[in-house]
This record gives sequence, C-alpha cells and structure tokens, in this order.
Amino acid sequence: PGPVRLSTGTDLALRILTRLAVAPPQAELTTRQVADGVAITYSHAVKVVARLQKLGVVDARRGRGGGLALSEAGRRASLGALARELEGVGDVVGCEDDPPCPLRHACSLRRLLREAQENFYRTLDPVTVGDLVHAPILALFEPNAS
Repeated sequence: PGPVRLSTGTDLALRILTRLAVAPPQAELTTRQVADGVAITYSHAVKVVARLQKLGVVDARRGRGGGLALSEAGRRASLGALARELEGVGDVVGCEDDPPCPLRHACSLRRLLREAQENFYRTLDPVTVGDLVHAPILALFEPNAS
C-alpha cells in the first residue's frame, strides 16, 4: 500500500455506493448485481452492504422483489465523513504498536501524518455520494455498455 491508502473495506464501500448512486430511480439491484458491477466478490459485497446499511446510507430489502438502494441520507452523505467512519480511529503510523516505537515521545512525525490524514479527509468532506453521478460513470452502466 501507498503512504495514505484507504482500507479495502472503505474502497469497496465507496464502489458500492457509487454503483447505487448511478442506478435509475426506484431500481433495486441485488447484492450480486452490485458486486458484479464493481468487480468484487459476492461475499465481500454482503459484508460491506451490511455495514453500509447500519450506517443508514443503504436501504436493503430481503426476499422476492427486494434489493439494494441508496438512501436519501446516503445520497447526501459526505465522502469525508463516510471515509472517517469506515476507516475508524487510528494513526497512519504504528507508534503504539507492539512493540511501541522508542522514538514516539520525541518524534513529530505522528502529528504531521495525523494532519496529513485529516487534510485528506477534509478534501473529501464537501463531496457527497450524489456528486459522484456524472455522464462518464453513468455510461458504464447503460444497458448497451460493455
């Protein structure tokens, strides 16, 4: 992984949210359709969808006629807020890992990297899931797209 990289779970969640954002209104896609559409395994999609449902950004109905849809809260959700929530609390570096870094009490790197991480999230804060909907991505999911 690069110096600042989202976890796999966050990456998959953002892919799923993007796919649901470009779905036509009232379309309810199955988890399998969404997984196939964003090139992830069904089992990963099930886990990520469950987390997104708990966050209130995805509505899911089981059974015949069920499916997934982006909730209104999901459409308005900030990418920065979602990334923070999905990533959880943690430093970019492992100062307190086992064993802890012996430089941790005198080093300024941790603070600098925490600021860089927050700047990363702050860049995403004004962008909503709904903002991800634009012509090039819509074209990927048109019936005639290959």
